[in-house]
Amino acid sequence: AGVVLSMAMAIDANVIVYERTKEELFLGKNIKEAYKEGFNFSLSAIIDGNITSLLTAIVLYVFGTGPIKGFAVTLGIGIVMIFSRLEKGKGLSVWTPLTKNLFRNTWIDFIGKRKYAYIISAVITLVSLGSIFTQGFKFGVDFNGGRSYVVRFDQSVQSEKADESLQKMFVNKDGDQSAVDVKTFGSDNQLKVTTDYKIDEESVEADMEVEQKLFEGLKPFLPKDATIDSFKSSGDEAYGIISSVKVGPTVADDIKTGGAFALIISLIGIFLYILLRFKRWQFSTGAVVSLMHDAIVILGAYSILRNVMPFSMEINQDFIAAILTVLGYSINDTVIIFDRIREYLREKKSLTLESLFNDSISSTLGRTFNTAFATFLVVLAIFIVGGENLRGFMF
Repeated sequence: AGVVLSMAMAIDANVIVYERTKEELFLGKNIKEAYKEGFNFSLSAIIDGNITSLLTAIVLYVFGTGPIKGFAVTLGIGIVMIFSRLEKGKGLSVWTPLTKNLFRNTWIDFIGKRKYAYIISAVITLVSLGSIFTQGFKFGVDFNGGRSYVVRFDQSVQSEKADESLQKMFVNKDGDQSAVDVKTFGSDNQLKVTTDYKIDEESVEADMEVEQKLFEGLKPFLPKDATIDSFKSSGDEAYGIISSVKVGPTVADDIKTGGAFALIISLIGIFLYILLRFKRWQFSTGAVVSLMHDAIVILGAYSILRNVMPFSMEINQDFIAAILTVLGYSINDTVIIFDRIREYLREKKSLTLESLFNDSISSTLGRTFNTAFATFLVVLAIFIVGGENLRGFMF
């Protein structure tokens, strides 16, 4: 995921340069001059966009654990490598007949329509917050602690029936029912079973007991000749445990705390960087409020759709990476517009603030659309072929 999203960010850098080169060509410059100016004018926007993303990657690395560190390192390497790919070319065309005038003369009164956007945004935010505070989230093993197993069968299995059978197995000595969550995972012959039964016990015996109970509970759905050994090592069999995760309560608390810190520190870091680069607190405040809005909407989607989607919508380590990646892309878009506003503040001093903002947003529409569409294609590809574990992250 880190590699492919780095590719999407590399596309972003190219799109910024090409879009600016097109603008310079329309001003009458030859391709060499236009390309040179395209790089010159784009450099600050590319640096700002990638440094804010790099800040996010660093925060992920410092506060993340396990696979999130790997994701952060890969993403960080990808961002750094982008700069080594900014090579000049000769006789390059930056459009096709179809795209030559795409968004060229587009001008939209965004600021005049802002009240409609406020209403739509307020409704979405309130619905998201309402779901967050009433329905809450489906927390994964990463945040709750527990043991999670992905089990394959040689036939299709209904999760409800498997759940009913397993509930009887995971009962503590004092008669209390342990939490058991069973759901279809990917294809209809795979289940993901999560339980907090004896999660406070670190012994190998406790692990073996859970696996034994899992086997006994799922035995009605396994072949008649299935044994505990064949169930635990599914390599040569068409059934059995194909993956497992165990997270203790202390580790789960650490991951939860680290995730919250990562989100807060990312927002603070982005606020300070934009303040440093653009010398206006209004830019920093607007960017961070926008990012908080994005974060609330994503959290709301995870809360509202947690029992609707046919794939995992759990809040786990992948979710922390997902939300920070989205914020990284969001701030990238914002920085591009801020960069154009800063340029127009120098060049178009006679414009009203409303006209300045409209001109800046409208003139960067091509870049916004092209990058968003290219990134969407990348995300869609991973969503379709990237495997079940990445599906919620990509969604």
